Amino acid sequence: MAETIITYDSIYETLRKEKYEPEIQKLPETFYNDVINYLKEKQAIVETQKSQQSIFSDETVKTERQIQNIKRLLKEIYERRENKIALFSSRSEAQPEISNLLPEEQEFFRSINNNLTLYRKGIMENLLQLRYPKISKPKDIKTEEEEITKLVRFLSPVPKFMGEDLNIYGPFYADDIASLPIKAASVLIKTKRVQEIKK
Repeated sequence: MAETIITYDSIYETLRKEKYEPEIQKLPETFYNDVINYLKEKQAIVETQKSQQSIFSDETVKTERQIQNIKRLLKEIYERRENKIALFSSRSEAQPEISNLLPEEQEFFRSINNNLTLYRKGIMENLLQLRYPKISKPKDIKTEEEEITKLVRFLSPVPKFMGEDLNIYGPFYADDIASLPIKAASVLIKTKRVQEIKK
């Protein structure tokens, strides 16, 4: 893949397309990172200019003004893309081309979509069935770590050991607190070496 060249003009052109095209525009996956690197380079130039010239020199002021303008452009690019994602998410019959979204935006899109579906079912679909609106929020799902580990407090010292996940744990001392694989924690609970801490 060809390296993306970020310039002030390319950022401006990105905003122009996002402003005048109804579809969300395809951007390189590394767009945000590339822009941050570009801004850091600009900031380094400012620092160099300040060390060599007066902070009020024309070149320093010009570069700082350009940095501020780039930030304004980026803010508008983000807000326009955000609005398009939210707009398309609200239309069940028309979804944006998800491949045009940056990885961070895809997560944003899924989150909006899930919430809109939840409320659409709870309000609109219930109304059409002559039922009172009711939002059934999903129950909290335990994280993967919570499902495979137990939080324990050590009652006595325990030397290093290997858990069923092949990771090394310890050594531990009395009153230490740790999250251990379930099997290892169960053995230590049975032998009264640890006490489970209920979450």
